[in-house]
Amino acid sequence: MTTMLFSKDEWGQGLLAVGKSIKVFVPVKEGDFTAFQLLAEETVPDWAYQNTRMSPKSIVYPQSEGMFKYSLEEGDPEANIVKEAPKDYTLQAVVGIRPCDAHAFQIVKRNFDNEEFRDPWWVQRYEATTFVGLGCNEPCATCFCTSVGGGPFGKNGLDVILHDVGSRFLAEGLTAKGEDFLAGLTGGQAAGEKELGEAKDLEGWAGEKITAGISTDQLKNKVVTQLFNAPFWEDVAFSCINCGTCTYLCPTCWCFDIQDEVFGKKGDRIRNWDSCMMPLFTLHGSGHNPRDKKTQRVRQRFMHKLKYYVDKYGNGIQCSGCGRCVRFCPVNIDIRQVAELMNNY
Repeated sequence: MTTMLFSKDEWGQGLLAVGKSIKVFVPVKEGDFTAFQLLAEETVPDWAYQNTRMSPKSIVYPQSEGMFKYSLEEGDPEANIVKEAPKDYTLQAVVGIRPCDAHAFQIVKRNFDNEEFRDPWWVQRYEATTFVGLGCNEPCATCFCTSVGGGPFGKNGLDVILHDVGSRFLAEGLTAKGEDFLAGLTGGQAAGEKELGEAKDLEGWAGEKITAGISTDQLKNKVVTQLFNAPFWEDVAFSCINCGTCTYLCPTCWCFDIQDEVFGKKGDRIRNWDSCMMPLFTLHGSGHNPRDKKTQRVRQRFMHKLKYYVDKYGNGIQCSGCGRCVRFCPVNIDIRQVAELMNNY
């Protein structure tokens, strides 16, 4: 696979050139936070960021997405026919995505693209996307990616991995898609042994900076009903205000709701992100709500990520260790502490 060395100016100019033929998303500073935005001439990418507040999952899985359109107009030849809403599957690249967020797409993929079911919209948008990762030289204090199958320079789900070595980027192609992306960039030169050695050292130093972890080794062996009825859920949920911050920031949460928006005699069926933290999430048409209490909703979130997912897929937990839910929870609920309770119960 190709390994190239670019000055940061060369890299920026190369991305602008690529952006003329595909959509390119880069991290951009927005006030106190960084978010992924579509690259334009005036865009100033923030390559020194630690992590974005919102994960880039919306680039593949929009927060609100039109599914179908319909009309009930009299005289309309297409009245009472539900038609698929227009979709955009333009080739695109997410440049500067952190390895934990690329890993998260692989976790979510098990839900949207598996042997039993393929969500055509998610799959087509995912397959149209090239993931160019930016390794973490300075992981956040709340990161624990190394204990869930990842790392600050993890390559799972990436097409290209970047090493920030001061004034230059070392870019390593990992897949055929990634090789094509690098081939479309102008400038750059082949990396030498010195640069490859620096990149290897950087990976080791970054890995040593992650000291937080999560206990998961016994979760598979636990009896579901025993964990479900464990006595600690009231304590875990005590401070929760059901704001939903943890689920909306999470790169591996995939729940959605489907709603109809009607104006006059025309309507749109829309898929929106939803959250198990919300009281309406499980409200039945009958008026019954099996999770009408806060504790039940908090338990559902952790049981799904740390037990139901584990039992169903047998491939780790539903978490990539990005630490967003720990960092931004307004009442300091920590998934690592909850996992410890469940793992040791």
